[in-house]
Amino acid sequence: MESFEDLLNMLERPATKSRAVKRKWREIEAVKERQRLKRELEDIDWTIEPELVDIELS
Repeated sequence: MESFEDLLNMLERPATKSRAVKRKWREIEAVKERQRLKRELEDIDWTIEPELVDIELS
C-alpha cells in the first residue's frame, strides 16, 4: 500500500506547488501595484490644488 500512497502524494504535490506559485505571483503583483500607486502619488503636484480652489471661488 505504500506505493499507492506515494503515488497519491506525487499527484497532490503539483497542485499544491501550482497554488503556491499562483499565490506568490499574486503577492508580487500586489507589491508592484502598491509601488505603482506610490510613484503615481509622488508625481502629483500638490501645489496646484490651492490654485484650483481660488479659481472655483471666483
